[in-house]
Amino acid sequence: VQLQASGGGLVQTGGSLRLSCAASGRTFSRYAMGWFRQSPGKERKFVAAITWNGDSTLYTDSVKGRATISRDNAKNTVYLQMNSLKPEDTDVYYCAADDRGIWELAHSPGVDYWGQGTLVTVSS
Repeated sequence: VQLQASGGGLVQTGGSLRLSCAASGRTFSRYAMGWFRQSPGKERKFVAAITWNGDSTLYTDSVKGRATISRDNAKNTVYLQMNSLKPEDTDVYYCAADDRGIWELAHSPGVDYWGQGTLVTVSS
């Protein structure tokens, strides 16, 4: 699976962005999908994940109530809608695919596939 993330950009505090991650390959629907973030020199951190069929989601506490992860298996795409953005949300965001569950995707090493990052910058 190859993943292509997009949708990052510069936004003011309180604004919104929708990140997209398009996957190649016909097996997209078998994978749990997730979003992570990373600052230079720091560990990649979990943001959100969604099961292969979209029936369950998981979020890190800092984005609960402000972010929504969704997927469209017909389009091989996963989305991360982020609202009420804050300067501390600034980071490079990466999408990920894994054939384990969303808990393992969020908390265990060994993610199967990573996309390239997309930069989100929130100005104060």
